[in-house]
Amino acid sequence: MVTLSQIFAFLITAVILTVTPGPDNLMVLGISLSKGRRLGIIFGIGCSLGCLSHALIAMLGVGIIIISSPNLFAMLKFLGGAYLIYLGASILLTHKYGKLSEQKTTHYQDASLTFVKGLLASSINPKVALFFISFLPQFVVPHQGDVAIQLGLLSILFITQAIFIFSLIAYFSGSIGNILRRNPKTSLWLNRISGSLLVLLGIRTWFIV
Repeated sequence: MVTLSQIFAFLITAVILTVTPGPDNLMVLGISLSKGRRLGIIFGIGCSLGCLSHALIAMLGVGIIIISSPNLFAMLKFLGGAYLIYLGASILLTHKYGKLSEQKTTHYQDASLTFVKGLLASSINPKVALFFISFLPQFVVPHQGDVAIQLGLLSILFITQAIFIFSLIAYFSGSIGNILRRNPKTSLWLNRISGSLLVLLGIRTWFIV
């Protein structure tokens, strides 16, 4: 089983990693600023739950094969970067096609789509894969019981704190965004900045070593 000292050490590290600027929290920030805190929170929850795929891979040991294979890892980096660029481009085009989208999409559909986008963004993020496969096992103590169970419990802890932190980021940045979006020109620049940020993050992902 996992001890309290393990949980404490892991939780501190997990929180530091989650709040450190990176693709996931910057995506939550960008979505919240451009589309509001509600969708930002939904995106953050999807992003957090997307870690489940990496946790499962780490528990099964398949991740070692992926990381050790240059071609497979290169493909993962390409897909992750391309998806970030797609999200950024979608935000950049929101101002131009926003009214048309609002007419054809219900609140439920918009929330569902945002959740799925967050889920996919995390699932194909190579940095998240590296964390679960290379870093997470460092907090596992083999003689304390089943390694897979320890990995599973630590993964749940990581996902829980990520949901909490991403929700806080979305809430406060979304509140600021709601105020700024009342001015059409400000709204346009918010979209440009948020979208451009995600595009740049996508390009940067391709250069992760």
